[in-house]
Amino acid sequence: MPIQVCNGATLACTCGLAPGSLAVLPLRRVLTSGQPAATVMDHQPFVNVQPFGLCISPANPAVAAATAAALGVLTPQPCLPVTPAPWVPGASTVLVGGEPALDNGGTLNCIWGGVVSVVVPGQVTHLVP
Repeated sequence: MPIQVCNGATLACTCGLAPGSLAVLPLRRVLTSGQPAATVMDHQPFVNVQPFGLCISPANPAVAAATAAALGVLTPQPCLPVTPAPWVPGASTVLVGGEPALDNGGTLNCIWGGVVSVVVPGQVTHLVP
């Protein structure tokens, strides 16, 4: 059964070279294991989704420019995640503040081609049916 994701969860991006974290603001006033519970709407870059170190996606303009300047040698650049759409699929049976809860099976797409996933949900006691 999936696990509820909360503030402090560890995230990974397929184009990032370091783990990132999820920051969930306590706006909905719902806690799980003492931390704010995440929803599919917690996808805002730099507010909710923290950078993943360096980015290696050739679709990222900074990486493409640095790679071109290095004569085609892939040159990672600082990660600047752009995640305009909510997490998918979310837990449709559990609502947190009127939004579907985020479980550890959710993914988030970055416009530079990376796929963000949950590595550690931040807590392990509350499950999402």
